[in-house]
Amino acid sequence: MQTIEIEPTFESWQEAARALLREGVPPVQVRWREGREAHQPSLRAEPAPSDAVRVPRQFLELARQASAASDPARWQILYDTLWRLVHENRDLLKDARDPGVRRLQALLTPKGAPTETSAAPGEGAAPFVPVNAGLGELKAAAAHCQGCDLYHHATQTVFGRGSAEARIVFIGEQPGDQEDLQGAPFVGPAGEVFERALADAGLAREKLYAELALIKPDVLVCLGATAAKAIFGDKFRITRDRGHFAPTRWASKTIATYHPSAVLRGETEAQQAELYAMLLEDLKKVARA
Repeated sequence: MQTIEIEPTFESWQEAARALLREGVPPVQVRWREGREAHQPSLRAEPAPSDAVRVPRQFLELARQASAASDPARWQILYDTLWRLVHENRDLLKDARDPGVRRLQALLTPKGAPTETSAAPGEGAAPFVPVNAGLGELKAAAAHCQGCDLYHHATQTVFGRGSAEARIVFIGEQPGDQEDLQGAPFVGPAGEVFERALADAGLAREKLYAELALIKPDVLVCLGATAAKAIFGDKFRITRDRGHFAPTRWASKTIATYHPSAVLRGETEAQQAELYAMLLEDLKKVARA
């Protein structure tokens, strides 16, 4: 993880971002910090080559405007967007429904100002997320979110739980009935399996968490096929691909394993024991990472 200290100006961010791109440093490996007369001895400062990657002029204009916002997360949001424009989709800014694009647009909207989507249910969660949100603000915002149809049928929001300083983050499937009733993740029978597996692997649950963009974990663990496909893509198969670390946009070390509920679905005690052993094997890798 690199901590990049910059002056709170577009030009200072731009210089650092260019150097990071040249070195191929993804957003998950960068933390931004504002400072006066910032200096980056670890970054090469040579002029950009003639074949330097070009980005849409629209992004440069948006980035210059967003630099004037007060949100301390603006530098990370800008670099996330820049990285995706260069490495994923040059036409990203045309997707008005993309969460990252909407987060960037939110930087340009004065706090409290109305937007076209601010009161429209079903249009995604982005309009309900405060620009300067920390975990507490996100939890409060999530309780009133109407960004999708789930709010019609769920008892309450099931927000993440754990340490804000967590190095390891777990993500799972949609909340089950017990999670919905208790408003907490990984509870009920599957939660008991999860607790036992964490203890056997030497992982303290109070030091873990499940909110990605804000925590910026070193290690991300996908529990089950739903979570794994959301992170790795539709071609991912738990039975074939579990147990191996790979870098993703969310964490430099990302791994997938069986969901604890899969253990309970084993038809015999022997099958349950085998599934639990594979889950535990993968969690021990996480503990050593």
